[in-house]
Amino acid sequence: MSLGGCIILIAVGAILTFATDWEMEGVNLDLVGVILMIVGVIGALAFRSVARRRRVLIPPSTTVIDDDRHHG
Repeated sequence: MSLGGCIILIAVGAILTFATDWEMEGVNLDLVGVILMIVGVIGALAFRSVARRRRVLIPPSTTVIDDDRHHG
């Protein structure tokens, strides 16, 4: 899941929890909103740790200059 997807989950969850007063039979929309926000936060933390790990594991590219030229 990308960081954008995580932010969308958090936003939709917050809207369901705090900005709506819909009533559905057998579905607690406040609980669904909280679950979506929690999943979004967990996804964002996982994305952050993966991004940090990639940055650490990939060494910067180096340029090799060969100064040992043969003059002939």
